[in-house]
Amino acid sequence: MPKKRRRRLTAVFAAFAAVPLLATLLISPAVAEEANSVTVYYQPPTAWSAVNIHYAPTGGTWTAVPGVAMSAASCAGWYTRVIDLGTATGMQATFTNGSGTWDNNSGRNYTVGTGTATVTGGLVTTANPCTVTSPPPGENTATVFYAKGTRTWTTVYLHYAPTGEAWTAVPGVAMNETACDGWVKKTVDLGAATSLAATFNNGSGSWDNNNGNNYRLTAGTSRVSNGVVTADATDPCTAVPADTTAPSTPGTITATVDRVTVTLGWAASTDDRGVTGYQLTRTGGSAGTVVLTSAYAGYIDGSLAPRTTYTYTVRAVDAAGNLSAPTATKSATTGDSPPVAAGGQMLGGDPRKESIYFVLTARFYDGDTSNNRGGSQHAKSGNAANNDPMFRGDFKGLIDKLDYIKGLGFSALWITPVVLNRSDYDYHGYHGWDFYRVDTRLESPGSTYQDLIDKAHAKGLKIFQDVVYNHSSRWGAKGLFVPPVWGAKDGQWDGLYSTKVAGKQYDPMVEFSGTDPAMTPQQNAVAQGRPYNGDLWHSTAPAGNTCRNFGTVTGQKSAEGWDIHNCQWPAPTSGMFPATLFHQCWIGNWEGEDARSCWLHEDLADFNTENPVVQKYLIDAYNKYIDMGVDGFRIDTAVHIPRVTWNRRFLPALQQKLISKYGATKAKDFYVFGEVAAFVNDKWNRGSVNHSAQFFTWKERRSYAEDDVVAALEQFDYENNQGTGNQPTSTNALLNGNAYHAPDHSQFSGMNIIDMRMHMNFSDAGNAFWNGKDTDDSTNDATYNVVYVDSHDYGPNKSQFRYTGGTDAWAENMSLMWSFRGIPTLYYGSEIEFQAGKQIDCGPSCAIATTGRAYFGDHVAGSVTASDYGVVSSASGAVATTLAKPLAKHLQRLNQIRRAVPALQMGQYSTEGVSGGLAFKRRYTAGSVDSFALVTISGSATFSGIPNGTYTDAVTGDVRSVTNGSLTAAAGGKGNMRVYVLSTAATPAPGKVGADGPYLK
Repeated sequence: MPKKRRRRLTAVFAAFAAVPLLATLLISPAVAEEANSVTVYYQPPTAWSAVNIHYAPTGGTWTAVPGVAMSAASCAGWYTRVIDLGTATGMQATFTNGSGTWDNNSGRNYTVGTGTATVTGGLVTTANPCTVTSPPPGENTATVFYAKGTRTWTTVYLHYAPTGEAWTAVPGVAMNETACDGWVKKTVDLGAATSLAATFNNGSGSWDNNNGNNYRLTAGTSRVSNGVVTADATDPCTAVPADTTAPSTPGTITATVDRVTVTLGWAASTDDRGVTGYQLTRTGGSAGTVVLTSAYAGYIDGSLAPRTTYTYTVRAVDAAGNLSAPTATKSATTGDSPPVAAGGQMLGGDPRKESIYFVLTARFYDGDTSNNRGGSQHAKSGNAANNDPMFRGDFKGLIDKLDYIKGLGFSALWITPVVLNRSDYDYHGYHGWDFYRVDTRLESPGSTYQDLIDKAHAKGLKIFQDVVYNHSSRWGAKGLFVPPVWGAKDGQWDGLYSTKVAGKQYDPMVEFSGTDPAMTPQQNAVAQGRPYNGDLWHSTAPAGNTCRNFGTVTGQKSAEGWDIHNCQWPAPTSGMFPATLFHQCWIGNWEGEDARSCWLHEDLADFNTENPVVQKYLIDAYNKYIDMGVDGFRIDTAVHIPRVTWNRRFLPALQQKLISKYGATKAKDFYVFGEVAAFVNDKWNRGSVNHSAQFFTWKERRSYAEDDVVAALEQFDYENNQGTGNQPTSTNALLNGNAYHAPDHSQFSGMNIIDMRMHMNFSDAGNAFWNGKDTDDSTNDATYNVVYVDSHDYGPNKSQFRYTGGTDAWAENMSLMWSFRGIPTLYYGSEIEFQAGKQIDCGPSCAIATTGRAYFGDHVAGSVTASDYGVVSSASGAVATTLAKPLAKHLQRLNQIRRAVPALQMGQYSTEGVSGGLAFKRRYTAGSVDSFALVTISGSATFSGIPNGTYTDAVTGDVRSVTNGSLTAAAGGKGNMRVYVLSTAATPAPGKVGADGPYLK
């Protein structure tokens, strides 16, 4: 979940961050010479008892919610309102019944001009619906062909509404004209209209309404097939001539060499029926001539031989297999093999072998008090009263407690973002400002970020770094664009704005303290803890400013009664940020396209990730951390960037860097897992495939426009029209009977996911188990999912409080996570039910110590030494008490067992032939490993049809000889489990692993 969605503003500006609920980009028009008006006619999609129009003239502000009332028009079902636009020549509008039901055009709002505007069925026209006269029948018609596809409908009905007119009575008109196999046809009279809204149904309650968006058709002939509309179409029942026309020749090839990787690009080809891909021919090296393929106008050719010349030609391919003429040959000579990186090397190895401990670095352990910082909200939040600065933990603290983390049995550490932040309350790290610098409030001499990586690796612990591609914060991104903002020492705002000092720059380590005699006591109180910001503010518009009405008073007041000025606070619609680098709208529909291309929050400037300049800024920044040797990236707010942008730009760039540094084989060990926040309990996020977690594990299945903005829109529409029933499926996580099969990762995007479905249902382990299984067939490979109960954002079922199910329920959840498919992950402190029931986050409106992000260091003070994963050789002080807690002991043994049984780490699973509640079988077979295990949790289970042989329980050491293909296991007590492991010729059972504990016994 994007934690920014809940972030609260500081008191100084909480009262005046005015964000229209459904606002989109407002563009100031040229000033009109006289007032303008628009007469709006609106027909609700269903009968509403009242209709309001909520609007904003172009360049103006929105009406107060719910807007102004509309009156019944002279024609039935319509409502109207005349609106004075002042000097504006248009407006944005939405409609509501005043009781919570909205029509905001699927999150895009309606755009209308002056004169007459008629809105119905998602379409805007200029015809007055109450004065339309229908011409004689047949004068203006639409012929609609509809492909039934896999539907077994006997009769198909067309339910439609010509633009500006009423809908037909349900179910519509039968599509009964002569057509060919698989198609139905109907010609309808449009009257004076030239377009129509349409849906289709079988007359018995089954509908195709384009996922709730209706179909938009025009006069003439249209084809509707599999959610895709083709206007001005040919009759599909007329034989289509064979495609014998080849695509045009691709443009000139360009080649960039980075050590032993060649990155190729060329201008896209065109074709009368569409280019489906490209065929590359490479000659050179020991492999000789090789044919490669690409879906796009580009290719990354990695792991080539050093100091070798390769030549390339490219041909375009269409759906009929026609090949274009080849391009001219392009040669490229590789350099030396990549040297060992100056920073460090990742550990490598299959990431599924790990278990992950997740910490907020600034809240875990305070290894160096000299870098603690409270910020400008230190006193107001209540943190000062608790002597608890927001930046308290640090890298030194993590280094000091690596043995604690390893002693619990974890082998990987997920840390919050490390880049330099600049907002008032940024200890979490998700408000990145300078993506090329590590936040100095986390580092100490001898305990830099590089030191943490190196020292963690020395203990066998991986570092997974949280990264943000979607947005920056206060308010631009240093090195890309930082906007000027209005500010002034005007007697009101003196405490907010630092006195300007020539050449001085922001430094988070230097905070204002003490008393400035030029300021009042109130202003001095506001200034306390604030780092220098004189490099940002201007009292008059500086050269190059693009923010409209810079510095003019808005008429609003702050909580203190001070005048608020334009361009004082960030907004996507003010012109403060260039559209080339930052998006220009607010999110209105969290399952709409705007959720991928608009701002989450006013303090999170949303990158225009479709711009190559922005892409390069982020790619180069994160390459730095790959060079330092981190082992993987957790990608924040991944759902708010189109999948096609990930698949065409960011993920290939990651692979290019990794292949250049490590070679193709080891590059695959770098673990990427994305946060795709889908907080629903169903398989698909309210029917929107583009906003569902598993969607991001797949490559694109067709090509799109070369322009990334156009491609994003094309992909959104295409995949939503495909719907949930036409998405790719996988058996990569599932056994074939009792047999492991080689997974097919050919369509894997490169991004794994946090298992949001299990997370949402972890209030009960059984719910999590069954819901997780239900989603696995639509995930490329669910054995790579990150699985957790709660986090720094939410608990199960989108709870805003840390998990409160109780110790036994926690133990059961852990037993499931550590034995079922996926990579088990624990949010810091859960090993002692830390802050159970406390609100996870409340921003600066309360002290952090009262929340789920409280400081944990008091519980791990003292000394600890880990001799192995899950094995503590010595501990003293508070950390010894913590390690003795029942869940901590439970974790230690779970980690030991999981590390001893490869099937529990990387195995596919099945519940076929398994009776019982939380019960399943798993197997992993690769190379010299063949590991097969039977698992039951908190109860008994019978496993039928299993291989005969000797099975040993890793929990009790019990040995069973199976001769009839059946084994019954009983695990008495919640959280207890049995793991019967088959001794195979390749991998013998490990026997009893670890000592009995509070749950595993």
